[in-house]
Order: sequence, then C-alpha cells, then structure tokens
Amino acid sequence: MVNKRNKILIAILVIIIILVAGYLIYSAISPKGTDQKFRLAKVERGDIAFVVTATGTINPVITVLVGSQVSGTIKALYADYNSRVKEGQVIAQIDPAIFEAQVEQGRASVLSAQANLLNAQSNLENAKANLIKAEVTVSDTKRTLDRNKPLLERNVIAQATLDTAQVNYDTAVAQRDVARAQVESAKSQVESSKAQIAQAKASLKVAETNLRYTTIRSPVNGTVISRNVDVGQTVAASLQAPTLFTIAKDLTQMQVDTNVSEADVGRIEVGQGAIFTVDAYPEKTFHGKVSEIRNAPITVQNVVTYDVVIQVDNKDLKLKPGMTANVSVQIEHKEGVLRIPNAALRFRPEFAKAAASNGIVKKNEGFQKREATAERGTSGQQGRILVERLTEGLSLTPEQKSKVEMILKSSRQEIQEIREKLKPEEATKKIQSLLRQKIMGVLTEEQRRKYIEMVTSSSQEEQGSPGRVWVLSSEKKPVPISIVLGITDGSFSEVKSGELKEGMEVIIEEISNKKGPTKSGSPSFMGTPRR
Repeated sequence: MVNKRNKILIAILVIIIILVAGYLIYSAISPKGTDQKFRLAKVERGDIAFVVTATGTINPVITVLVGSQVSGTIKALYADYNSRVKEGQVIAQIDPAIFEAQVEQGRASVLSAQANLLNAQSNLENAKANLIKAEVTVSDTKRTLDRNKPLLERNVIAQATLDTAQVNYDTAVAQRDVARAQVESAKSQVESSKAQIAQAKASLKVAETNLRYTTIRSPVNGTVISRNVDVGQTVAASLQAPTLFTIAKDLTQMQVDTNVSEADVGRIEVGQGAIFTVDAYPEKTFHGKVSEIRNAPITVQNVVTYDVVIQVDNKDLKLKPGMTANVSVQIEHKEGVLRIPNAALRFRPEFAKAAASNGIVKKNEGFQKREATAERGTSGQQGRILVERLTEGLSLTPEQKSKVEMILKSSRQEIQEIREKLKPEEATKKIQSLLRQKIMGVLTEEQRRKYIEMVTSSSQEEQGSPGRVWVLSSEKKPVPISIVLGITDGSFSEVKSGELKEGMEVIIEEISNKKGPTKSGSPSFMGTPRR
C-alpha cells in the first residue's frame, strides 16, 4: 500500500511539475496582446534631389526630309539606310530622258526666236531705207512745186502743170508717212522678237532646272536614317514633294522631346540638368540639359502637356532616333539637409487610425497640449505677431492697427469653418488669401505696394508643407511631432523646421507580437511634401 501510495504521489508531483514548466515556457514564448514593437529610423543629414519625371522620344537635333520637286521614275539609288553622306553628294537619280528632251526643245525655241529677231531687224533697216527714199521724194516734189508757182504767175506754164506738181508733192508726203509707220512697225517686231528670245530662254532655264532636279543631292552632311523609295518606283510631285530620304544632320548631338504635364512644367527652367534611361541600356544613365520649353500645348484626351527639349551628347552613338526615354529633370538639389524616410510620414499607430475612422479626436496628453497651444497661437499669438509685423513694416496708424485687429477678431469664425471643410494645406492658402484681401482694404496705395512685397518675400521664405511623424516617448509609446517639409526625392523628405533633431529616431513601421507578421503604417499621405 505504501509503495502504491508513493507511486501515486510521485505521479501527481511529476504532473504538477510538467504543468508548471509548461506554463512557464508558454508564458515566456507566448505573445502578449498589449506588447508592441516598432521599427525605427534615424533622422540624419544627407542629399536630396527633387525631380520632375516624364517620358519622351529621342530625336536628332536637325532632321532633313529630302524630296523630289519633279515627277518621274527612280533610275538609281546611291544611298541606303545608315549611309554617311556629304552636302552635295548624289544620293538618287530620276530618269532624265523626258527632261533632256524638254531642254533640247527649249534650246531650239531660243534659236528660232533669235532668227526671228534677225529677220525683224532686217525688216527694220529696209523700212528705214524706204523712209529715207520717201523723204527725198518729198523734197524733190516740193522744189518742183515751188518753181512752178512763180512761172504760173508769169504765164510761163499752164495751170495743169502746177496742179500736177502739187499732186506729186502730196503723194510724196503720204508715202513718207507710210514709210515712217513701217519703220515703227518694224521696230515693234524687233522688240517682240527680243521678248520671244527672253521667253524662250526662260523656258529653257525651267527645263534645265527640272533636269537638274532629276539628280537628288544631299542638302547637309549627315546620316540617312530612312529611305522611302526603291529603284523603278514612280514618284509624283504634282501636289507636294514626296519624301525620298530622311537625313539626320548630326547623330552625335541628340535631343529628347519630353511630354511634361501642365502641373509640373512651371517648375522647369532652361539650363536645368536631366538624367534619363532607355530600354536598350537599362543599367546606363544618360545626362542632358533642358534647352527649350515650347509654349505650344499638346492635348490628348483632355490631358495637356508641353514639349520640354533636352539636349544630349551622343558621341558614342548609343542613342538612336525614336528610342523611348524615361526622364528625370532635376528641379532642386540640396546637400547635407536634415531628412527622414517617407515611410515615417505614412506611419500612423492603430489608436490614431481608430480615432480618425470614428471621428474622435483622441490623442495622448502631450499631443493634446501641443494642439491646444497651436490652436491658441493661431487665434491669439499669431494674430498679435501679424499685427506687430504689419505695424512695423507698413507704419500703420493707430486707427489702421485697430481695424486690422478687428478684422482678425471678426474672421475667427469664418477661419474655423474653412479649417473644418478643407484640407490643412488648402485651408491655409484660403485663409491667407481671405485675410490679405480684407487687410488690403484698410491700407493706402503705398502701404499696399509694401504689403505685396512683404507677402511675396514671406511666401518665398516659408515654402514647405506641414507633416507629422511619430516618435517613441520615454514610456515607449508613440508620440506625434509636427514638422514642416521641404523637397522630396520619393524615398526621403527634407525637414525644414520642427522639433526633430539629427540623431532622433522616428517610427516607420509597427511590429505586433500578437499577430506575428510585420504591419506597415497605412499610406495616409498626410504631410507628403509638395513643391
């Protein structure tokens, strides 16, 4: 009995030990529902480049379309794809038979016109001789008439003799007039023959020009990138010159024609650097510079873009016309700035998500104090600061100062409504615009000019967008910190101002022991910097 009782006690003791050990082991390795771990990232200094991305097509800087000004059949080709050609080099020949015949016909027309001129000149000389002869006859008949008149008075001759002399004189005068008219007619024939010669020469010149056009020459030094005809093909140049070749003047200098959206084109300026890649060389990065921003809009499906031209050096001839380029234009580059990962801007703890989804403003005590302070500062302290700045900068009179204070006081309700309806960034802009319009109404013309200058300089100094990150407090709980963000490169964002210091750690991810797998902060995008 004793042995049996001892065995039972031992068995119970073993079971108890196993249960206790199991409980201890389970407690050590089992997840605790309330324990949370976070992945942190240090706030550090580094370089950030803000870029505008776009896609584009690589094209030669100068592309010449070589066409034909005459119609005909291609007789020969002396250039092909990728052929290097020089200015004036023959690259194609159109069958010249018809045009050679037209040249010969034109030359014959010139010879015929020259012969007609000689004939007209001969007729002119003949007419001039007839005129001289007629003038001699007039002189002779005039002398005879003059001799017969005194003789008739002395009754030496009969009246009939005088009448005959008068008739002969009148006839000679009429013949002289006819001869003069023939001279003028002969002169006009000579001028007409000269005009015919000029016309024939012009026709010959047209025929010779058309004959020269049958020989297609390269207008520039370059490389043939396209050939659109073959030997035996007929080209028709009746309406427009058909394109035979496309020649790139210099493939060592290329340009990228990019389509930049209207939202980004205002940030781009001539001279800014750009980098791009092409699918043919995915591991190589090419560099260029913005050389032109074209004003002509390109609208496709109601999307407006603008052509931004980027000059590229292509001495190694790796870039080819028509390649698609993925371009990044560097708008701004800063070195040694305080920066944080963009993941920290997207992170929000679970209690903040729940509060936001339920519409409850439920934050920890420290954050409540900061928000309350900020709210009071917006309505009170910031208002006093604004009045002091305006008074000092614009030399406000006591009456104007009182009016500005009344404007700020009476606008509080309207400002609160704007903040409730709009996003923070949009609300800030609208509130600033509202207050500026009201304040401008109490200023003089000179004060308005100074006020505009103050607003402009202030806006340039205060560029940035609000953001929020979370850090761990001394109790290892997430605490939000408000910051002002600058530029971003997609991975990191610049911290322009705020309570973050170099070396501090921000939360970028939450790791829950209860569920095991890592859980990233949801992309709320609050505080994502915009420039």
